[in-house]
Amino acid sequence: MQEKKTADLDALLETMRPDQAAEFFEENREDMADEGKAFYYYMKNAFDAKSLKLKDIYSFAGVSESWGEKILRMEKHTKNRDLIIRFCIAGHFSLRETNRALKLYGMTPLYSRNKRDVCIILAINNRIFDLSQVDDLLTGQGFVQLSIDDIS
Repeated sequence: MQEKKTADLDALLETMRPDQAAEFFEENREDMADEGKAFYYYMKNAFDAKSLKLKDIYSFAGVSESWGEKILRMEKHTKNRDLIIRFCIAGHFSLRETNRALKLYGMTPLYSRNKRDVCIILAINNRIFDLSQVDDLLTGQGFVQLSIDDIS
């Protein structure tokens, strides 16, 4: 299912009455930004659907289970966009799934006009989910790798 564009949601709202809000929320729940735990539920559901264990995701992303859990649950907030991308790569996310995760976390999605992001997009689109291969692609183009030790 393709994520609806904001303009499409706006167009739907133009013809709706206030008493139709609950119906709108129900019909468009997957496209709505949600307070609180939306990021966690999105990530957890995606990992579960792919039969991936959280401890494996944390290990692959290079974080401890306790830190990874705090980031996923948004008990602690990171400004490190690469960490969220590493979670997504560990989860074998598509580009659409990765961008949705980044948006839910409050970060900018991968952008095809940004050269470093292009390398990451190419890796994701070609199903390269080995972090060392993604890092090789990035460093081969002169960019900082994803697996930097700084996780804050």
